[in-house]
Amino acid sequence: MSSCFNGGAGWPEPVVRVQAVSDTCGDTVPDRYVKPPPERPSLSSDGSRGGLNNIPVVDLSMPDADATCRAVAAACKEWGFFQAVNHGVRPELLRAARVSWRGFFRQPAEVRERYANSPATYEGYGSRLGTAKGGPLDWGDYYFLHLLPAALKSHDKWPSVPPSLRETTEEYSEEVLGLARRVMRLLSSGLGLEAGRLQEAFGEGACMRVNFYPRCPQPELTLGVAAHSDPGGMTMLLVDDHVRGLQVRSPDGGWITVDPVPDAFIVNIGDQIQVLSNAVYKSVAHRVTVSSAEDRLSMAFFYNPRGDLPIAPMPELVTADRPALYPEMTFDEYRVFIRQRGLGGKAKAQLESLQATADKAATSCSGSPVVVAPPPGCPAADSSSS
Repeated sequence: MSSCFNGGAGWPEPVVRVQAVSDTCGDTVPDRYVKPPPERPSLSSDGSRGGLNNIPVVDLSMPDADATCRAVAAACKEWGFFQAVNHGVRPELLRAARVSWRGFFRQPAEVRERYANSPATYEGYGSRLGTAKGGPLDWGDYYFLHLLPAALKSHDKWPSVPPSLRETTEEYSEEVLGLARRVMRLLSSGLGLEAGRLQEAFGEGACMRVNFYPRCPQPELTLGVAAHSDPGGMTMLLVDDHVRGLQVRSPDGGWITVDPVPDAFIVNIGDQIQVLSNAVYKSVAHRVTVSSAEDRLSMAFFYNPRGDLPIAPMPELVTADRPALYPEMTFDEYRVFIRQRGLGGKAKAQLESLQATADKAATSCSGSPVVVAPPPGCPAADSSSS
């Protein structure tokens, strides 16, 4: 039984691996994983969860650079999401990365437990997002890695099994980093700014969370990740081509189940780019459903601001008709409460709380930003994405 629990490492209670729960719970989901009725995924008559649809698909190899910029900007203004195809990251590398990480999650429990994480950094093998005792739990395990700044990256904290994992992950993260920088330039141009302007205001940080969602006997009662918006800058998500799970809040307010394009990246805007763009680009709620038939693996690359850099609407996007919607706040300040809150299944505690802070700051004599209970940040395995 000890191989199924991580009882130390600073957690307030024993951490149960969802893989172990999946293997032993039989036909019933334990109460800790059951979501309140309003938060549960719905089952449509054909057995799929949510309406089956697709977020915009953008071909990044189009010869007309202006057309590419317009397509990316339009998707991020309306949906906050798009699928990037012909993105330049080699398909064989995408497949090798998936194979390597599936290999890790198939290791015996005692091997995986060598890499158990703690709430101090969240780096390593984990199964929960918040540190509140008795808090809600999602149906998923993960492995969290720091990538940038370079001082935080330590290959010794990456799994040594399977043997290909470290080298493949390093190569994968370098190529995805290049893609993220390219998309940042497109986003900046889409705001009518110089291509490097958004990056200048943003700085650069990066981390990655590999998510593993075991089979679930009652997928209609739980979620792999509860509804949230991503707290950082931008997420580049690689999903299983054959197992759907990501649901996105559509512009009309409904949930749609994304149908992944093979070898595409699902790209979404995070809270910090919504702030910098003064809400021109949207950080949109999304969640993850689970399957009774198959395990699911996804790899979320989080491209985030530098932690100590003040983030506020860029002056070029603030006018008398559209004043600054958000107060200045560092990313470190914004994510400070996740280690207490976790996701809690409440997307409204995120950008809505930032807006409340902006309203409060507008009536404050001091004008000092008030740190509110924000969404999960990069050290907390960055919620999402899924």
